Amino acid sequence: MKDEGTDESHLIYVLNMILSGTARLNVLLPTATILAFTIFAPLLTNDGECDTLNLWLMGIFLAFSAASCVFFAFTDSFRTATGRLYYGVATFSGIWTFNGGRKKPCVPSDYKLKWADLFHASLSLVAFLTFAASHNDVVECYYPAMPRKVTNTVPLVVGFVISVLFVVFPSKRRGIGYPFLLQRDALYSRK
Repeated sequence: MKDEGTDESHLIYVLNMILSGTARLNVLLPTATILAFTIFAPLLTNDGECDTLNLWLMGIFLAFSAASCVFFAFTDSFRTATGRLYYGVATFSGIWTFNGGRKKPCVPSDYKLKWADLFHASLSLVAFLTFAASHNDVVECYYPAMPRKVTNTVPLVVGFVISVLFVVFPSKRRGIGYPFLLQRDALYSRK
């Protein structure tokens, strides 16, 4: 016979993991990029009535926004022995800090770029591109014959799948935009 207290504590642990992972979605998903895109898309597409200039401007903005999604997925932070917080970009040789690389973390190997980072960056990129491609003004400019059902359904399905993947495979990165209150969360700390 199993102890009911053990099962209950395991259930509470699993629920805590799921809820804390869900709470981090606003950091992992490209919310700031999507907000900026939502603001500028009507301006750059002339409310969906594009001429050649609008098509080029929107294409350049899409490329810039997509690059920012990938870039921010590779940012990370660390605290020095004095407790000061530094931000940088993960590379294959370690973290490159924004202050010219002068400060290094205590364990630099923890901050190297890993395959999981490429996975998270690609998820972020797919989430953004799905949202951008289904934006009403972009649809009117680039592919006006797209059925409304597709532009309404695809972002929901892709967003759900990507959100589940982010919760199941959380990122250890604490980059730009990561809440300071979560900096010491034991579940996502480096080991």
